[in-house]
Amino acid sequence: MSDVLFTHSYFLKLDPKEHKAMMPYAPLGTLYAASVLRAQGYACTLSDSMLSENEQEILLHIQNDSPKIVVIYDDDFNYLTKMCLRRMRQAAFTITRIAKEHGCTVVVHSSDSTDNVEEYLERGADFVIVGEGEFTLAELTNQLLRSQQQSWRSINGLAYREDGSIQRNPKRDVLHDLDTLPFPAWDLVSVENYRHVWKKRHKYFSMNIVTTRGCPFHCNWCAKPIYGQVYHSHSPEYIAEEMEMLKRDYKPDHLWFCDDIFGLKPGWVPTFADVLLRKRASIPFKCLSRADLLLKEETIRHLARAGCQTVWIGAESGSQRVLDAMEKGTTIEQIYSSTKLLHENGIRVGFFLQYGYPGETRHDIEMTQRMVRDCKPDEIGISVSYPLPGTKFYERVKQDLGEKRNWVDSQDLDMMYHSTYSTEFYRALHQATHKKFRIWQGIDLAKSVLADPSTMNRPALRRIAATAYHALTLPTVETRMKFLARHSNGSKGNNSSII
Repeated sequence: MSDVLFTHSYFLKLDPKEHKAMMPYAPLGTLYAASVLRAQGYACTLSDSMLSENEQEILLHIQNDSPKIVVIYDDDFNYLTKMCLRRMRQAAFTITRIAKEHGCTVVVHSSDSTDNVEEYLERGADFVIVGEGEFTLAELTNQLLRSQQQSWRSINGLAYREDGSIQRNPKRDVLHDLDTLPFPAWDLVSVENYRHVWKKRHKYFSMNIVTTRGCPFHCNWCAKPIYGQVYHSHSPEYIAEEMEMLKRDYKPDHLWFCDDIFGLKPGWVPTFADVLLRKRASIPFKCLSRADLLLKEETIRHLARAGCQTVWIGAESGSQRVLDAMEKGTTIEQIYSSTKLLHENGIRVGFFLQYGYPGETRHDIEMTQRMVRDCKPDEIGISVSYPLPGTKFYERVKQDLGEKRNWVDSQDLDMMYHSTYSTEFYRALHQATHKKFRIWQGIDLAKSVLADPSTMNRPALRRIAATAYHALTLPTVETRMKFLARHSNGSKGNNSSII
């Protein structure tokens, strides 16, 4: 028996690209919400969709737990849920239907439901939480389960139907002092299932943790439906204590800091490194940052002290013209400099790359590939520009959008507005860039092995062999790209006037 059954709409099995990568993380935002309700005395359970087979598994939890409320609370810290994927929306609707059929009140919180309140309410949800969710949910739960005279109008951040029309209450202010939050309710998660998956595929186990909420920067394609244009941070001491707990109770080999921007607050990273070393709480980790921030306050040196293994940089493009059009606020020189310094400090580098921003030319694409070749990141992730509501980018291209406004899953890569080339071209470009990247890496590895034959081992041999495969298959992909470039006027036309 539980008061509240939590779940979320991201199913790894419904996202082929991520299912193939098999790097699942538990729904951290969901666990924060559960911990806040438990601190107020409510019995909470979790149906974790991440490793579930399908939406029907919620039925077993409803039958076993007999919850009064089912909360579909997506993880605000997982970029995959921020993408508002259409298949996950369908999953949320299915879960809603099942819960309503069994007499439960349904509450939904996600980036997608914030952008599409009417649709979620029409599909059966009783309430949609708009913006930061924990304390809106707590107030709502108190009204539903403890109040004799229920009134939703006093609850900021809530949307619902009343007298046949949709009522949207005033926006809730975001939480400023994050240290007042209890740690996420990790005991609700089958941690050993995650450990098994990670160990089987990758030989190590990674867990997720977050130090901040929000991002103050103005990249005009980045959607911020939950926190808006704000940035608040836990203290280094809070995070070190949380890492102590994770290390003691769950023994992860690695952590993913899933902040939009890690260590933005001046002095935070040096203090964090000091506290971790004093507490002996370090765990190897990866994080996300910006090229300009990494060059301040000896941040990279302190990241290395804290145990950082990998930093992912939102490089986006090798063309300064494109970066300026995105209002990224970084320079190509900063990308080169920060990557070099990270490598000199023994930290691996990942590049997020984005193709297809309106006005991007073939020359801009070549500059991006040249940047990858010159900087030699250890990993790359490639996407295409994706318009989400609430962004300047969306407003610029919304007149071009058709019926399809969201990708089905994370490998969709559909160009849903007027772009320089067609969707098929960018899908081929995605494939070609990955092949070139592997070829460049393989050539560098072969040179290293020739210089020092003692470094030759089975993994190196496999990577060199893979280089040969990519070299043989790349010309076919490039030929297809040339054909598509000649016979394409863009996904929905050709509009290069935005830059």
